[in-house]
Amino acid sequence: MHQPRSTRERRGLAFMIGVMIVKPVLLALTRRDWAGEENVPRKGGAVLVANHASHLDPLTFAHFVHEQGRVPRYLAKAALFDVFFAGWVLRSSGQIPVHRLTSDASRAFGDAVAAVREGKLVVVYPEGTLTRDPDLWPMVGKTGAARIALSAGVPVVPAAQWGAHEILYPYSTRPRLLPRHTIHVTAGPPVDLDDFRDRPITPELLHAATSRIMDTVTGLLEGIRHETAPPTRFDPRRAGVQQIGNPHRDPRTKHGSQRRKASRRRSR
Repeated sequence: MHQPRSTRERRGLAFMIGVMIVKPVLLALTRRDWAGEENVPRKGGAVLVANHASHLDPLTFAHFVHEQGRVPRYLAKAALFDVFFAGWVLRSSGQIPVHRLTSDASRAFGDAVAAVREGKLVVVYPEGTLTRDPDLWPMVGKTGAARIALSAGVPVVPAAQWGAHEILYPYSTRPRLLPRHTIHVTAGPPVDLDDFRDRPITPELLHAATSRIMDTVTGLLEGIRHETAPPTRFDPRRAGVQQIGNPHRDPRTKHGSQRRKASRRRSR
């Protein structure tokens, strides 16, 4: 049985309260199949990357990271910081807000570089949002994780997770708590980015490094799922799928489906 490592980092009151609330719930409602725990560094700055297939997996993945004796610092969408209590926990525990698809998005990069240089572990979902792949495989990654790691000179530790989607499927509002589902997490050795270091950080270099990172994460997920990923990663831009928010909702109006139903009723 896995023995949790003691946490040497300063956690803060908000994070400790969050752990006290969330951890017993996860222990009661999930089983855990974890591997590669030794690859999560005990100390020092690093970027920890993973795939993203459920709104629940930040909590289940944070459970994995915390049990390795580390405090995860997520790049989290800014809207979550406005949610009562959750926002307080996020701010007080040193999470990093991201204003996605805005001119303020670059601020998160500077905050993340500063955090890893201070010896913190920053968790990045390279896809930037829940996967839009029909079979929940990792999509084309964004370059933020590679840019942070190469700018700060820290390792990128890859991980794959699977199982949280069975509890809460992407954009579903009805969790399926029973029967208990198994949360699989596998962490791998740091991605070899040595050939990219000490070179000018260009868009071409970042895309090549990101592709290598996503190849590694996908390979770990193939091992968990015992399946082979598609040869070409899903790209929401090329597929014409909106990059953030629920891709199944009418983007033209918040209440598009309700209005269409009302219009059909009036036309009868």
